[in-house]
Amino acid sequence: MFDSVVVPAADRVEAWTEVTTTALMPTRIRFVGPGNFGARIRAMPFGAAHLSALSYSSLLSERTPQLIRQSDPELYQLALVTSGQQGVEQARNNVLLEAGGMVLYDSSRPFTASAQAVERRADSLVFQFPKRLLPLPDHRVGRLLAAPLPADSGMSRLLAQFLTGAAEAHATYAPFGLVQLGGIGIDLVTAVLSHHLDGAPAAASATRPGLFFLRISAFIEEHLGAPLSPAEIASAHQISLRYLQRIFQEQGTTVSDFVRGRRISHCCKDLADPAKQELPVHAIGARWGFPRPDDFSRVFRKAVGMPPGQYRATHITASQPA
Repeated sequence: MFDSVVVPAADRVEAWTEVTTTALMPTRIRFVGPGNFGARIRAMPFGAAHLSALSYSSLLSERTPQLIRQSDPELYQLALVTSGQQGVEQARNNVLLEAGGMVLYDSSRPFTASAQAVERRADSLVFQFPKRLLPLPDHRVGRLLAAPLPADSGMSRLLAQFLTGAAEAHATYAPFGLVQLGGIGIDLVTAVLSHHLDGAPAAASATRPGLFFLRISAFIEEHLGAPLSPAEIASAHQISLRYLQRIFQEQGTTVSDFVRGRRISHCCKDLADPAKQELPVHAIGARWGFPRPDDFSRVFRKAVGMPPGQYRATHITASQPA
């Protein structure tokens, strides 16, 4: 949660730019009438997805090719305008939306966005999620970037109601409930976009098992530091343990092997990082889900072929200039 009223007036624009860079993506922002600038954001995690409620004075925002080269989180963002006028230009499309309109944009392509406040503020809800979780081809989705997605009928209305309700009740949900709601949100976005793509449904080969694997792997990535059993993972996604195991079998692995592999991968990265060489080996193991040092050493050695301390010494030395 950030509200510009707690920041000195002279620092508000810079503070807002930093906050939105972290919560959304890096953009170049210019405010209309910066002396009267005010803004607020509430960022809410929903598993691999995030929902942000934003309110701000009139502004112009630009995501340039240079900013994309510097940092690209590879996200789709769907914005629901709740007050004021907001415009987006991307992929040779241009749209100006009133309250109730929705628009999709892509962090990997340049765009220009504008907001015109009614009375004091413009308001919107922004639902963002990794592009890899959308089971639609990029070249088809590109047709809908910066195109109007009316939210007054059918599945679009349901999506708008979902986003509004999720933002209002976010604090009441348990962590696993948030993961489930994030998946529902992505399913609704998929349905809305499929409808606008000539009514074509998402490809069957990209729906349930494959899509579940992507969502579940993103969930695992976010919870590697916590105890994470296959039963807990299945419960978080409202599927049976047997179905969870089948999903991973189709990917040529098991749930436990996948979790262990991701944990070991992160441990290797941290152990080889010179900036983390003062961090004890056992602390790195605990950070990534190995709370017992002996277990960490045993599992790491079996996976990598050497103890974690030796791995660190070898890779830190190799990274230092001669």
